[in-house]
Amino acid sequence: MKTNKKNSIKMLVTFSFLILLLTTACAQSGNGENTKSENSMAAKSLVEKPKVDMQTAIISGNLVVVKQHIEAGSDINKKDQMSGSTPLITAATFDQKEIAKVLIDAGADLSLKNNDGATPLHVAAFFCRVEIAQLLIDAKADKNAKNNFGATPGESVSGPYADIKPIYEMLQQQLSPIGLQLDLNEIEKLRPVMAMMLQ
Repeated sequence: MKTNKKNSIKMLVTFSFLILLLTTACAQSGNGENTKSENSMAAKSLVEKPKVDMQTAIISGNLVVVKQHIEAGSDINKKDQMSGSTPLITAATFDQKEIAKVLIDAGADLSLKNNDGATPLHVAAFFCRVEIAQLLIDAKADKNAKNNFGATPGESVSGPYADIKPIYEMLQQQLSPIGLQLDLNEIEKLRPVMAMMLQ
């Protein structure tokens, strides 16, 4: 009697398990779109976030780590605590063209501003990062956004270079230890070009 009871319980459990599998499989086949997005989200959550933070990876030009952050579902719009810079703003500052493109393609917010009210386009314009500015323009970044000083990206490069040169020199001095490279002669030549691009 005990053996029959054990066999009956085993069969019931096995049968219940098979029914559960079949209903789950049927439900999944009926929701193909949801399953794909759920699988994509599950895959993202399975990818570990890299140990190197995204801002450091961008400054050092580590595209592989930035892509790993994107795959792991890291916040690609997370602002730096000190400057308020988003990863895209940092990419524009440090002239990381490939990283900027990857962030734009991943859906980075083009309108977020740093502590100075500058969007990624303001920063690309100010530092005369022509290729990044073009990527942003092509992605429909707002050319009319105003920073905290009331200037649009185009207006930030429209004034006389001599008036703004000390700011470039100060930024170069402060940020060169972490990798900022500025060619002041090149910036002087490119400012009018950038102003025309942003009209």
